[in-house]
Amino acid sequence: MTTCAGYVLLEDDARFDGELSQAADHAVGEVVFTTGMSGYQESMTDPSYAGQLIAFTYPHIGNYGVSAGAMESEQPWARAAIMREACNREDAPTAEGGWLDWLSDCGVTWITGVDTRALVRHIRHAGAMRGGVFPASIVQTEARELIAAEPPMAGQDLAGLVTPARVSRHGHGSGPRIAVLDTGIKGSMVRELAARGARVSLHPCRSRAEELLAEEPDAVFLSNGPGDPAALGYVVDTVREIVGRKPVWGICLGHQLLCRAVGLDTFKLPFGHRGANHPVKDLQTGRVQITSQNHGFAAVGPNGARTIALDEPVRWQTDFGAAALSHVNLYDRTVEGLELLEVPGGTVQYHPEAGPGPHDSLYLFDRFLERIAAA
Repeated sequence: MTTCAGYVLLEDDARFDGELSQAADHAVGEVVFTTGMSGYQESMTDPSYAGQLIAFTYPHIGNYGVSAGAMESEQPWARAAIMREACNREDAPTAEGGWLDWLSDCGVTWITGVDTRALVRHIRHAGAMRGGVFPASIVQTEARELIAAEPPMAGQDLAGLVTPARVSRHGHGSGPRIAVLDTGIKGSMVRELAARGARVSLHPCRSRAEELLAEEPDAVFLSNGPGDPAALGYVVDTVREIVGRKPVWGICLGHQLLCRAVGLDTFKLPFGHRGANHPVKDLQTGRVQITSQNHGFAAVGPNGARTIALDEPVRWQTDFGAAALSHVNLYDRTVEGLELLEVPGGTVQYHPEAGPGPHDSLYLFDRFLERIAAA
């Protein structure tokens, strides 16, 4: 694989040199990091990474190649892969191609040889920010201008970029009918629902409430996705019309959108939660799960608190009655889930389907379907 000198530049002028794919163009966006030790292809194809450049904290990326089964959507959405030591192996048992070949074929910029430890430590201290990956032929002054022209993540509606153009249907079971407001759903979420017998319809995120309700679904599901939930007022308005009429469950961005729909607020985290090793406590069972996460925003707790001090189901008063904290993040004490107490609905901030990650939280799909049946 032919490379040339390149570098990562952040908007605060921090620079990290490496070796860039010679065929690649530059890429700009929000530079974030993920702590997963595997699942690099799933991460790149997760629509929640739209508009972002992923720095992988695990040093060796590409060890087991790529395969069609690891795709979370039909294409990569992350704009660049930033790695300490990339490899292009095709001899792993499940490999159908090399990682770097696949990135290049997809037109995704990649850079290796970067001191990703130093880069991640910088982001943890200064916060996630705009940046870019550039060949050495682009001088730093020009790179700064390209970064400055990129809009910040706060205020961006990226759901409209990743949402499907038309309704699609999945699953052939006899279970509940679930209408998904698709702001960037991962394929593994659809598979987990369908595997439990659900009949799933994916709707563009600009669908109106009456369009979703016309299918007479048993529940409405709000998916993961990219961007700032505060920029998706049109989705929030749709969700507000559905809450109380049908059970509503949200994951990740869907969690944030349901929170906003019932009158709560959200805020941008300093550097987000991305990876497959985040401990979360389920306050209904008392168990701690290791979870897969990918989000840069979080819900504000009761009384405007951004963190929750106690492992207790503290309550909010919402526009639809009381809600209780159901899950809390044990890293930084942020809200990881809530349950609506007076109308059927609930959320989790993390990804129970993993893809990639541990399977500790798969039971949440069963809990969701049980509560649909109860409703």
